[in-house]
Amino acid sequence: MEWLTGYFDWVNDPTAWVALATLIALEVVLGIDNLIFISILSNKLPEHQRERARRLGIGAALVMRLLLLATVAFIVQLTQPVFTLFGEPFSWKDIILLVGGLFLVWKATKEIHHTVDPVDHKEDMVSRTATVTLGGAILQILLLDLVFSVDSIITAVGMTEHIAIMYIAVIITVAVMLIAATPLANFIGKNPTIVMLALAFLLMIGMTLIAEGMGFHVPKGYIYAAMGFSALVEGLNMLARSRKAKASSVAADPAAPKH
Repeated sequence: MEWLTGYFDWVNDPTAWVALATLIALEVVLGIDNLIFISILSNKLPEHQRERARRLGIGAALVMRLLLLATVAFIVQLTQPVFTLFGEPFSWKDIILLVGGLFLVWKATKEIHHTVDPVDHKEDMVSRTATVTLGGAILQILLLDLVFSVDSIITAVGMTEHIAIMYIAVIITVAVMLIAATPLANFIGKNPTIVMLALAFLLMIGMTLIAEGMGFHVPKGYIYAAMGFSALVEGLNMLARSRKAKASSVAADPAAPKH
C-alpha cells in the first residue's frame, strides 16, 4: 500500500488543496465548450437517442482523459516542436488544436447555415447523413473530446505535479458535465435564439483553437468574458420577450389574473 499512499502525500499540504480547487474550476470552465458542442449535436438526434448520445459522449470524454492522464509523460512531449513551417515551430498539440478548430468552424458554420436556411434540402440531406445518426454523432463527439481532452490535460499538468489531484479534478469535472448535460441541452432546444448564440460560441472557440495552434496565445479570460456578456444580453432579451408576451396575453384577455 506504500505506492498508494505516495499518491496522496499532498493531503496535508494546504497549497495542494488550493491547486485542486483552482484546477476543478478551470476544468469545469474548459468543459463548457465541450458540453455546448455535445448539447447541440445530441439535439439533432431523434428524441429517444439524445440522452444516450450525451451519456456516451461524456463517458468517452472521461475515459479519454483518464487514459491521457495515465500517459502524462507522453502528453507533455506533445508540446515539443516536431517541424517548422515559415519559421514557426509546430508541435503535435498545435496540430491537434488546428484540426479541432477547423472542424469546429466547419461544423458551426454548417449548422448556422442550416438554421438560417432550413429549406435548403441539400444542406438538410448532409445534416441527416452526418449528424442525425447516433454513430455519426458519437464519432464527431469523440473527435472533439480528443481535442478538448488534450487541452484539459496539458492545463492540469501546468497547474500541479500531483497525479492524484489531476485524476480527482477530471472525475469531478466530468461528473458536473454529466449532471448539466441534459438541462443544458433541453434549454438550448427550447430556445431557438440560444441555439444561434451557442453556435456562435462554437465558431469563436474554433477560431481560438486555430489561433492557439498557429502560436498566438489568446487569454481564456477574454473568451469567457465575451461569452458571459453575450449570454447576459440574451438572458435580458428572453426576459423582455417573456414580459411582452404576458402583457399581450393580459391585453387580449382582460379577465386573466394580473401579477
